[in-house]
Amino acid sequence: MMALYSSENCLDCHRVRFVLAEKGINVEIIHIEQDRAATADLAELNPYGEPPTLVDRDMVLYGTRPVTEYLDERYPHPPLMPIDPVSRSRLRLLMYRMKRDWIEAGKIIETSGGEKKVAATRKALREGLVSSDQLFGLSPFLLNDELSLADCALLPLLWRLPHYGVELTPRQAPELHRYMDRMFRRDSFQRSLTEVERRFRIDD
Repeated sequence: MMALYSSENCLDCHRVRFVLAEKGINVEIIHIEQDRAATADLAELNPYGEPPTLVDRDMVLYGTRPVTEYLDERYPHPPLMPIDPVSRSRLRLLMYRMKRDWIEAGKIIETSGGEKKVAATRKALREGLVSSDQLFGLSPFLLNDELSLADCALLPLLWRLPHYGVELTPRQAPELHRYMDRMFRRDSFQRSLTEVERRFRIDD
C-alpha cells in the first residue's frame, strides 16, 4: 500500500494530500506529529528527513512537484494536467510563477523569525493576489477548464491566508473570493484538510 509521510500543518504536504483526495487514491497518511517512529523512518527514506515523502512499493519520492506529477501520471483519472504540450507548458509556467511569487512568500511567513521581513512579505503577498484578481475569473479553474495541479498547488496557500495575517475582502479581490468559495467547498479539498488546518478558517 502507498504511504505518505505528512505533517498536520505543512503547506507542501497539504498540496500532496489534495491531489491524493482529488484522485481518490488509497493511501496511508502518516502524520509525523502523531507517530514518533515516523521521524526516524523519514531520516532513512529521505536525505532531507522531511515531509512530504511518498513511498510506493520500492520507490521513494520527495519534493512536492515530483510527488504530485508522479501521482498524476500513475493515476491518470481524473487528469490534472492538459494533454497537449502547449497547454501543459503554460500551466507549468504558471506554477513556477506561483511558487516564486506566492508560495515561497507563504513559507517565509511560516518560518521567518524577522518581524520586518514577515510584514513586508505579507504585504507583497496581499498586493500580488489583489493585482492578479482578474486571473481567477477567466475560466472555471485557474487558467483551465478543469481542475489542475495549479489549483492543487495554490488552494492550500489561499486557505492559510487568515492564518498568515493576510486580509483580503471580497471588495478588494472579488474574482479571487468567488474562486476560493467554489474551491473550498469541493469535497476533495475538504477531505484533504487536517484538523489543525481546519482551524485556520474556523469561522468560515
